[in-house]
Amino acid sequence: MTTATWFILLGSLLLVVGFTASYIKTVPATSAMVYLFIGFVVGPMGFGLFHFNPLEESALLELLTEIAVLISLYCAGVKMPAPVTFKRWRNPLQLAVVSMTLTVGLVALFGYYWLALPLGAAVLLGAVVAPTDPVLATEVQVRHADDPDRLRFALTCEAGINDGSAFPFVMLGLGLLGLHELGDDGLRWLVVDVVWATGAGIGIGVLAGYAVGWLVQKLRTTYISSEFLESFLGLGLIAFAYGISLLVSAWGFLAVFSAAVALRHTELKLAGLKQRYEAPTSGETQSGDAPQAIAHVHQSSLVFNEHLERLAEIVLVLLIGGSLFWDSWSWRAVGFAAFLFFIARPISVHIGLLGTNAPMRMRNLAGWFGVRGIGSLYYLMYAIQHGLPKAIALDLIHLTLVVVALSILVHGVSVKPAIARFWRSRKSVN
Repeated sequence: MTTATWFILLGSLLLVVGFTASYIKTVPATSAMVYLFIGFVVGPMGFGLFHFNPLEESALLELLTEIAVLISLYCAGVKMPAPVTFKRWRNPLQLAVVSMTLTVGLVALFGYYWLALPLGAAVLLGAVVAPTDPVLATEVQVRHADDPDRLRFALTCEAGINDGSAFPFVMLGLGLLGLHELGDDGLRWLVVDVVWATGAGIGIGVLAGYAVGWLVQKLRTTYISSEFLESFLGLGLIAFAYGISLLVSAWGFLAVFSAAVALRHTELKLAGLKQRYEAPTSGETQSGDAPQAIAHVHQSSLVFNEHLERLAEIVLVLLIGGSLFWDSWSWRAVGFAAFLFFIARPISVHIGLLGTNAPMRMRNLAGWFGVRGIGSLYYLMYAIQHGLPKAIALDLIHLTLVVVALSILVHGVSVKPAIARFWRSRKSVN
């Protein structure tokens, strides 16, 4: 495809999505399904106008997916309710840690015994497909911080956390393949890749988010006429937290999500506001002045970053569609996707939520809506860039692309009817 053709294609797609946004909300389909279908049509499965090779373009795809995930993690983080409490966050934490670990284990066993992959490759495959996706799961994400739906909150928070907590398993898989140092009996992996990288990532994010929130509030109270480019502050926070994390070998995805959560929490606390942006009481208002509306960084930057997230989604899903051939849909790949969707994910979710007060219908839906997407592609490209052997890389690319494409289609078709039915059942019980 020529440059002109690409611009025409993207421009036409943006116009179609822009004009049909309200219609798409009323039908059992998602915008990602539209992008994927267009990718099928113009790619090798259709007119063959272009073919994107993930192996040859792994460096480019790693960069694109990395940026998309970072923006999406920020958007998810600033919509998390404040204050952060263990009671509220218990379910998503168990999903992001316990359930994801179980999924990695189940997929590794399936990959080793049924797909005949080397042990390291099987563990790596588990790490690639285990985390749920914050980019493509927009239909099951919280709409805003005051969204009362526990299911959407659990899935959004899970996606924000496990995109970082999956990294230790990626490194474990690479280590078992001889591409990363694990240390004696895995001690280095446990201390550096699990304990240090995870803790440091969360700590860096919390400190960065608090610092930005505090500085903005301090400047606004000291210099009343201060104005900020909130969108730039949001992007700056993403880049700063991620860069510091890379510098000290911490997990940057966790840092960005934590920074976004800390930013929102800090801004609300320092402004004397509560979860629903309630105005301070008369006793809290200084000098009897009427409370004034404040343009918070986390609010103002969210809209801009969500638009960037949508643009990244369009490009990346088009590339996914343009990477698949008709013979990509082998029984081996489709069978693996079925195992992940219908066995590994539901089992791991139900076990992970043992001991919680989550109702059974919420557990069932959480077990079904484990959307896989851009995050999985990033981890795989990251592994390829770290020396993954070509034969294994091609095999994992094949399996991962089919899983992501089927997730877009199957979860996309079922999400709206399932969520609507879930809400009806809740209302009938209440």
